[in-house]
Parts: sequence; C-alpha cells; structure tokens
Amino acid sequence: MSNFSTRFNLYNLKVLCFIAIFSIVIAISGCTPSAQSTGTQVNSEELEQQVLQIIRNNPEAIIESVQAYQEQQLEQQQASKQEALKQFQTNPQAKIGNSPTFGSTEQKIVLFEFSDFQCPFCSRVQGNLKEFMDKHQDRVTLVFKHLPLVRIHPQAIPAAKASWAAQQQGKFWEYHDALFEQQDKLGEEFYIEVANNFNLDIEKFNSDRQSQEAINSIQEDIQLAQEIGASGTPFFVMNGETFSGAVKLSDMEKFLAKVSE
Repeated sequence: MSNFSTRFNLYNLKVLCFIAIFSIVIAISGCTPSAQSTGTQVNSEELEQQVLQIIRNNPEAIIESVQAYQEQQLEQQQASKQEALKQFQTNPQAKIGNSPTFGSTEQKIVLFEFSDFQCPFCSRVQGNLKEFMDKHQDRVTLVFKHLPLVRIHPQAIPAAKASWAAQQQGKFWEYHDALFEQQDKLGEEFYIEVANNFNLDIEKFNSDRQSQEAINSIQEDIQLAQEIGASGTPFFVMNGETFSGAVKLSDMEKFLAKVSE
C-alpha cells in the first residue's frame, strides 16, 4: 500500500471515529430536559471530558458503530458500482461517448479498456489484445478509455494528452501503438517525434494536447473508471463483465463466450 493510501485510510478512520463518537454521545447523553429548560451550556473542556468518559465506558460501542458505518458505505458503493456496470451492458453507446473505437460497428459486444500508457502491464497485454481483436473484430468493438495513474506514472497524463491530440487528426490507434511499443521513450521529444512520423499538423497537435477539452475528456474517463471501481490498469469491461491485469488470450476468449450466451 502506498504512503498516500495509508494516509487516506487513516484520515477516513479518524472521520469514522468522530462520527461514531458523536452518534454515541447523542444516543447516550441525549438532549436533557434540564439543560433545555435552564439554558445551561456545557463548555468545551467539560464536553471533552464527557466524551472521553463515554469512550472509556463504551469501547465496544465505538467499534460497532465504526464497523456498521463502514459496512453501510461498502454496501452503497457496491450497489452504485453494479448499477454503473449494468449500464455498460444495456447502453454501451452512452459510455463510449467520443472515445476511440476499433472493430465492429454494431457495438453489440463492447470491450472497454481502461489503460495507462506508462503502465508496464498495459503494455504487456497489448499483444494478447491485438490477437483477440484480429480474431473477433467482426463481432467485438474495442473502446479505449484513459486511466492515468499519476501518482506512480509521471508521463501518464502527458502521454494521454498526446494520444488525444492524435485522435483529433484520425491517428489515435497508430499513436497508441507507438506509445506502448516504445514505452521507455515517453517524454516531450518522443511525443513530437511520433507526431511527425505520422505527418500530423504539429501546430494543431500541440494546441489540442494543451487544450481544456483534452483535460476534460481524460477526466471523464477517470470519473467513469471510479464509478465502476477500477483503481488499477489495465481494467476491462465486456458487456458488464469485468477483468483486469495482463490477462491471457484464453481468458479473453472465456469472457467473450460468457457474454455471448
């Protein structure tokens, strides 16, 4: 687990504990009639002592309250995730949006790939993915979605922007392949070099990749990934079925058979 994740979890735990303590204080002490009728006010020091005493007297209640809250949040997250995945199956066109696609134009079986151009596992899976699409492109529509892991991949966002700019000139998949095939070269000079190799309009290319539209498009993909619980790359959704990592070709075939039933 990263330091960021650890700090984030500790922060969440503190919030949960506060909520639990506050709930127990209300439940145990309540609003006393005497306090309401006399207008008596408890100062912060007295309140702190009361809260500490309640914690000492009710440790199990604190733990149970935190656990109950966590379970409730998890259930809500799972329900939201399942609803989002259902939409990938029932209305994939709405999820495709303006993302680059390859393969069948019927879009009956749609394979969404959430990917990061600097991720070694994303690069590793490309061979199997290409072989899969070469075999099934008459049935399957491949959709590329950006999921740059910026905390560990400093070139993820710049590479995503560059590929988006190439897409505006009809060269996304060619640019996509070049980025993955020469992943060790990712950087400003390489982005321009690849753009020149594909005879892109460099002025437009530079303008597009620095545009707010590029940022918004990538952010929309990230938001979509968050809705379905995709935290790592590569992450795939095929007609509502999810799988992740540098999956084997045989595994892709199994998922295709499953969604084709």
